Amino acid sequence: MPGRLSGQRSRTSLSLAGLMTCLAALLVSTGVIYLYVDSLQGAAEQAGYPQTACRPGHFKISSMKSCAAWLQCAQVRADVRQLKLIGQGAVKKVYLAEWSGHKVALCRLASQDYLEDFLHGLSMLQALQDTAVVQLVGFCAEDHTFVTEYHPHGSLLNLEGVFAQEQFRFHDTWQIRLRLALDYVSILHFLHNSPAGRRVMCDSNSLEKTLSQFLLTSDFRLVVNDLDALPRVEVGGGLLVKCGHHELTGDFVAPEQLWPFRNTGKTFSDELMPGYDEKTDIWKVPDVTRFIMGAVRGGDLVHFHLFQVHDECKREDPKLRPSALDVLRVYRSVYSTMVRDALKSRDAL
Repeated sequence: MPGRLSGQRSRTSLSLAGLMTCLAALLVSTGVIYLYVDSLQGAAEQAGYPQTACRPGHFKISSMKSCAAWLQCAQVRADVRQLKLIGQGAVKKVYLAEWSGHKVALCRLASQDYLEDFLHGLSMLQALQDTAVVQLVGFCAEDHTFVTEYHPHGSLLNLEGVFAQEQFRFHDTWQIRLRLALDYVSILHFLHNSPAGRRVMCDSNSLEKTLSQFLLTSDFRLVVNDLDALPRVEVGGGLLVKCGHHELTGDFVAPEQLWPFRNTGKTFSDELMPGYDEKTDIWKVPDVTRFIMGAVRGGDLVHFHLFQVHDECKREDPKLRPSALDVLRVYRSVYSTMVRDALKSRDAL
């Protein structure tokens, strides 16, 4: 009898020990999950981007171990080797080039008619260096050239084509796409509160033109690339902008960008056209996000969560639209909530 009781106590102790081990493992795994969610939320709450690691006037690309000073004219002329044309617009031509074993993008003025725009874009690149902006590698203003970091995926216009490639298909998830949309809104927030003042993206009169302003990085993030048309606005100081000197049309541009007398038959006049502010960028957010999300599985739920803020973005009166920061906060919340819910569902299985 004593031996039987001793065996029972031993089995009971082993059962309790096993139970405690399982409970400990469950607590640890749960803790890891919540730490992971918290880290995601913490990263999102930092506007999607850390500050650039290099001090002003310096850059660090690819496998460089330390920052280097921007290349100057002599270095651009001697050390940057032009390879092939990879893009061209009205303002500049863009070439794939090589510098010190690194692939870079070499930008040259395409037409003297757009010299002012070219120099404005260069000045903005110099003033707004941040991880939300493509890295400036060097420039030679007298040759009308500058060099930036090269991103092989190209512009955001190429998103579907990139995801269609076999080696990148596993990246085509609602998480990656929503993070890209969060990056886009984060960039707008940065530009609307930049070190160079409140800036408006004027090269955004169509969806295609807007998408072409952003580059898709190799780790599937966004950086703004084309800053040739980035005027400053001061609402309190009465400084408003007009994106171009011709009449804008279509549903993509904000209502305040349309000629207000178009239904009266009155001919467009740049002098009589009222100015506007950065809320034109907010109007376009739902359309850009819709493109980014595409037809990915889970995208419908993302649109459902963003419905209200997108509805606010499309208010006719720009004063009633949310700021980029307001939109960013909603995007962050939706991203964090959906990631947490996905982890809970996986844990339940």
